Amino acid sequence: QVQLVESGGGLVQPGGSLRLSCLATDSPVSALNMAWFRQAPGKDREFVAAFRRSGGGGMTYYGDSVKGRFTVSRDTGKNTMYLQMNNLKPEDTAVYYCASTSGSPISSRLRYASTFEHWGRGTQVTVSS
Repeated sequence: QVQLVESGGGLVQPGGSLRLSCLATDSPVSALNMAWFRQAPGKDREFVAAFRRSGGGGMTYYGDSVKGRFTVSRDTGKNTMYLQMNNLKPEDTAVYYCASTSGSPISSRLRYASTFEHWGRGTQVTVSS
């Protein structure tokens, strides 16, 4: 059973940066397809970014609202996925969740929460002055 633990959230001013981490246990990240989602109060869970395994590396995908500002990456030595968030905006405020699947979804399915069977508990990101 894969367990995912997020960390790195906090309070940051608009224009600032944060890096979120997602540590996976009981499975190497190289065997997983992984993603970040977020959910703001009163809103649906939103796709943020995904890292899809491909050969010895991977391919990355982003939601429209974060393209050019967020970067997803993976460190197999630390068994961790990261989300580097730059130029943060108040509308980025949400609980951020890490998700994984050991399946092999096509890329277009990565933006749907139902694709992933394992989830972390989330980490709060608040962007405010």
